[in-house]
Amino acid sequence: MAQRTQTDPYRDLAAAARRGSRAAVAGLLVSAVLAAIKISAGVIGNAYALIADGVESILDVFGALVVLGSLRLSTTRPNERYPFGLGRVEPLGGIIVSLVLLSAAVGIAIESIREIRMPHHAPAAFTLVVLVGIVLAKELLFRRLLGTGAEIGSSALSADAWHHRSDALTSLAAFVGISVALVGGPRYESADAWAALAACLVIAFNGVRLFYAGIVEVLDVAPPKALEEEVREVALAVLGVRRLDKCRVRKSGMGYFVDIQVVVDGESTVREGHRVGHDVKDALLASKLGVLDVAVHVEPD
Repeated sequence: MAQRTQTDPYRDLAAAARRGSRAAVAGLLVSAVLAAIKISAGVIGNAYALIADGVESILDVFGALVVLGSLRLSTTRPNERYPFGLGRVEPLGGIIVSLVLLSAAVGIAIESIREIRMPHHAPAAFTLVVLVGIVLAKELLFRRLLGTGAEIGSSALSADAWHHRSDALTSLAAFVGISVALVGGPRYESADAWAALAACLVIAFNGVRLFYAGIVEVLDVAPPKALEEEVREVALAVLGVRRLDKCRVRKSGMGYFVDIQVVVDGESTVREGHRVGHDVKDALLASKLGVLDVAVHVEPD
C-alpha cells in the first residue's frame, strides 16, 4: 500500500529516547560520585562490604553507558540494510546490563568468602552514616529510572533501574553487617563480609530476572494482552472494518510492529478495500500505542 499518513512515529520514538538518555546520564553521574564515596569510606573505615558496594556502583556507571548507547541506536530509522530499524539493540542493552550484574555477584561473592576466612579489624562506625545516605540516594534513583523506563517502554532503562535497586540492597546489607560487627564485638568482625555475601544473592536474582526479560523480548514474546486489545479497538473503530481476523504485535525496542487482517465488505471494490486498509494503518500510527509500522491484510467478508 502507498504511504499516505503524515504521522512520524520515529520522531516520537526519538523524543522518548532523549528523555530516557537524560535519566540514564543522571544515574551515571550519581553512581560515579557514590562509587568514589563508598570505596574511600570503605578503605578508611576498614569496611569490606562498603568497598564491594563501591565496586558494584562502578558497574552501574558501565551499565548506564550501555543504556545510553542502546537508546540512541534503537531509534535508528529503517534503511536498506536494516529494514526494521535497530529496535532490538535496546533489549540487547538490557541483557548486557544483566550480565554485568551477574558478573558483579560472582566477583563480590569470591571476595566476600576470602574476607570471611581472613581475620580483619572491625569497621569504623562512621561508615553507617555513609551507607544511610547511599541507600536513600540509590532508592530515589531507582524509582525515577523505573518510572521513566515504564513510561517510554525501555527495557534497558528498566534494567538499569533494577541495577540501582540492587546497589541499594547491597548498601542495606552492608549497613546490617557493619552494625552487627560493631555491636557484637571481636567475634563478629566478619559480619560485614557475610552481609556482602548475602547481597550477592539479591544481585544475582535481579541479574537472572533481567536477563530473562531481555531474552524473551528478543525472541518476540507476545506483548501484554491488554495492548493487543487496544490495537484491535483502534482498528475496529475505522469506518469500513467489519471485523478482524489475525492481529499480531511484536515489540521492537520502545515501539511495536503490527501485522493485522481486516475484513471488509466482500462486494466493495479493490480501491475501496485498500482505502480501508490505509485508514487502519493511519489510525494505528497516529494512536498513542507506540506503533512504528503496520502490515495490513485486507480480506473480503
